[in-house]
Parts: sequence; structure tokens; C-alpha cells
Amino acid sequence: MPEAEVVDGMRGGMEAHCSNCGAKLKYEPGTEHLECPYCGTENEIIPPEHAIQELDLEKYLHVDKALQEEVEILECSGCGAVNPFEAVKVGKDCVFCGTHLLVKDATKRHQIKPGALIPFKLKHDRAIVLWKEWTQKLWWAPNDIKKMNNGPDNIKGMYIPYWTFDAQTESSYTGARGKHRYVPETYQVREGDRMVTKTRQKRITDWFPTAGHVSHFFDDVLVLGSESLPRQKALDLDPWNVNEAVPFQEEYLKGFYVESYSVPLEKGFERAKSKMDQSIRSLVRSDIGGDEQRIYSVDTHMDDLTFKLLLLPMYVSAFQFKGKTYRFLINGQTGEVQGERPYSAIKIALAIIAGLIIIGLIIWAVQSNQ
Repeated sequence: MPEAEVVDGMRGGMEAHCSNCGAKLKYEPGTEHLECPYCGTENEIIPPEHAIQELDLEKYLHVDKALQEEVEILECSGCGAVNPFEAVKVGKDCVFCGTHLLVKDATKRHQIKPGALIPFKLKHDRAIVLWKEWTQKLWWAPNDIKKMNNGPDNIKGMYIPYWTFDAQTESSYTGARGKHRYVPETYQVREGDRMVTKTRQKRITDWFPTAGHVSHFFDDVLVLGSESLPRQKALDLDPWNVNEAVPFQEEYLKGFYVESYSVPLEKGFERAKSKMDQSIRSLVRSDIGGDEQRIYSVDTHMDDLTFKLLLLPMYVSAFQFKGKTYRFLINGQTGEVQGERPYSAIKIALAIIAGLIIIGLIIWAVQSNQ
């Protein structure tokens, strides 16, 4: 098993310099090069000789800490984000919620190095346009949110950690298959001043015991490795095209931040198993067939368990409004937008009052016509 490695925790990893003028380089989203901001030279990113590696999960779950290195991080007390440590600064604000961080609060943690990443496709200026379009659609938000000066300028490109898990599953189950049949049923209903007998079809479900076995290979089950982002909003950024992932290279990090994972490997695997269980139960229902299904038990065995740490590109903005933090996320691969937002109590109250007035006018008009 290869030794667990760590990311250095600095913004954009190790420095890269232009082959023409020596200036610091940054990655240009959607390309395969590092663009020099001064002379415009495109410095090609040379792909590595090795392919993306899947790591043995069982070995890493029980790996000796002596095989791992330490990375220095700043964990936010406000949102739990694991911010990269920047030793040149006396203090900084959390990228995810704006809480002030101090270097004296830095700690050391064992971290596994990412094995792959999906490079940014979306440029920063496009992310700002998407932010503005999103705020303009917030009909029930306070008007002040559209005037904030800490929104677009604070949208940062971030590589967010995700765990991916692979597993071959074999599941035995017991259950029951329900088949529908219809029989005629008579009933009475009043029509005017008399009772009338009518017939309708009544559905009856017959249940038959069943048992079986389903096999499935799960490939790249994604689990968010960050506790700092609103989980549901991050999930709503799906789908990600994992086929566009490339082996981890420092060059793709230039000009972007990299968050260290805060969800341990063990916890990530438990969440992955929960997602797999949901899919397995869906497969069992399909295998049972019939019109309805009942599942009594499912016994699953997993083999060939592997994982990797994958970095996914997001644009992240955190803004404060009346003492509360709201997060805004953009999928840096597809442009999908998700965000938290405040609601205006005044606008909602006025809308309710206006609705009640309209209902009152309709009732008055109906009664007047009668």
C-alpha cells in the first residue's frame, strides 16, 4: 500500500513560474495550461504518466498514523471549515463564513493527499454574473441583499474535498410481491330524492412471499468531505461528470484555494454505505417485481472496497446579513447555482395581507351578484 500523503495546505500548493518572464502563474479554467497574467504566455500542463489510483479502503481504515504526515490548518469555530493555513498572515477570515481566524489557533492534523481532481471549467467573471442573476431572482429576499458590497468581490474559487467509494455488493433479500386484481363492488348513492345502486371496481392486492439475490458494482459513490458547506445545497450541485477527473496535479490548483477535508474517511464510508443501501433497496424492489413490493430483510456483503480523495471545483461566497451567515455555491464544472438566502418578513406579511384582501373582494363580489 502506498503511504498516505498530505496536501501542503497553502493556497494553490507549490508555486509555479512562467517559462518566459518568471512571474507566478495561475490556472486558466477550461484549458490545459497555466496562463501568465503579465506576458500572456501559456505554460502547458504536462499530464502525469500514472493514471488515477483507487486505494484499498480496508488498509487505509487501519493505517498506522506513523505512515501519514501532518498538515497545519485553521479550523473555523463558526462553521467548522478546515481552512488552509497561510503562515505569512497574522490573521484571516474564514473563506466559508467570514469568521475571523488567528494563526495562534492553528493545529496540526494527519491528512490523506487527493488522488484526483476535476479542473475548473467556469471562469471567475462568469461566476460573478451567475451571482448577480441569482440575487435578482430572490423575490422574497430583503431589498438590501441586492446592494451588498461583500458579494461578488468575495466569490472565491475553491477545490472542495469529496470521498469516492467503489464496492462490489452481493445482497440476499426476503420480501413479498403484491399483485393487483379488481372485483366488482356495488354501492348506493343519493341522486335527488332517491337512492341509486351503482357498481365500481374494487382493487385487491394479493401478496406472495419471495426471496432473491441482487449483485451490483458501485463506482465512484460521492460523499462530501467538508462539514463547512450546507450539505443539501452542496448535494443540489449534482451531477458531477466524474469522467472528467484527472490525476492530482499541483498545476490545476494555481490561483485557487484548497479546503482540507473535515469528514474522516471512516465517517465518509458510513455515509457512502447509506447511499448504497438506498440504491440496493431500489434494486431489490425491481427484482421482486409485481405491482407492489414489501422488503422484510436485506443482507449485503461488500468486496473490492476502494476509495480516493477527489477535489471538486466550486465558487463559494459567504455573506453576512443581520448577524447571520448565508452561503452561495456554484458548480465550477457545470455552472449549477445553489445558495442560502434570507427572507423578508415585511414582504411576506404584505403578500399575505394582499392575498386576504383579494379573497375578501372575490367573496364580496360573489355575494353581491347573488
